[in-house]
Amino acid sequence: MITSAANPQVKMLKQLFAKAKLRREEDVFLTEGPRMAAEVPEERIRSVYCSESFSKDPEYREIVERLQPEVIADSLFRSISDTVAPQGILAVVRRTPYSVEEIAASGKPVVILESLQDPGNLGTILRSGEGAGIGGVVMNRDTADIYNPKTVRSTMGSVFRVPHCSVD
Repeated sequence: MITSAANPQVKMLKQLFAKAKLRREEDVFLTEGPRMAAEVPEERIRSVYCSESFSKDPEYREIVERLQPEVIADSLFRSISDTVAPQGILAVVRRTPYSVEEIAASGKPVVILESLQDPGNLGTILRSGEGAGIGGVVMNRDTADIYNPKTVRSTMGSVFRVPHCSVD
């Protein structure tokens, strides 16, 4: 169990939450909560962490057994989390690159976004688009970061299923 804030993994998680540039360099993003962790395609999981109390909660036994997370002391986990009330588990997820050509090849409608700034709205558009059956989302580089923790939360898992890309 990780108990020290000086642990390199803890330091890296804090930086990944805070710095979009580091997420791009590492080609990863973070997702929090048992529902989101359960939805991550296994081949995209780089690492999983959970709080000590989450690891012992019988309600989450199956997800803990399947994902085998690194356990972090509760107080330390709260300091890492991007949310006010952490849900006890977070995953570091590999990004999946898509191209405009791949998205267009679906033959389905495509959402095109220009300079949308609110991360929550971006996530909601992705989620709503999935419900409407879109083939993907194409954004300009001035649009909010799709891997911002707030955006990822508001997608409710659509970030794993809806192809998306940023273009000039």
